[in-house]
Amino acid sequence: MNIEELRDYCLSKPEATEDFPFDDHTLVFKVKGKLFALTSLKKWEAGDHSVNLKCDPDKAIEYRENYPDAVFPGYHMSKKHWNTVVVDGEQLSQYFIQDLISHSYELVVSKLTKAQRKELLG
Repeated sequence: MNIEELRDYCLSKPEATEDFPFDDHTLVFKVKGKLFALTSLKKWEAGDHSVNLKCDPDKAIEYRENYPDAVFPGYHMSKKHWNTVVVDGEQLSQYFIQDLISHSYELVVSKLTKAQRKELLG
């Protein structure tokens, strides 16, 4: 998965937005103002193709154990709730990465207020 595919997939989620709230190289994807994915464009340019994604704590442990070279505790994030996922196309399939992005998005949506979820989901 390249950066354009990652961006396109994140933005395909209902009401997903992108911005650079921290600096000019950390690309952040949000839904209703809540973060569900972020990546460093500086790192992508240097060959480190990874993204931080929110994850159910039990699944996070499982993924880290099953994919020790591709899924790590979230860099600069809560290690319990976030994973850093390598998306270089060698270790994890694009479909699996998309599932991880969807899982992150859905976790964030599940924590929105009832009114926000209704507005988002119709």
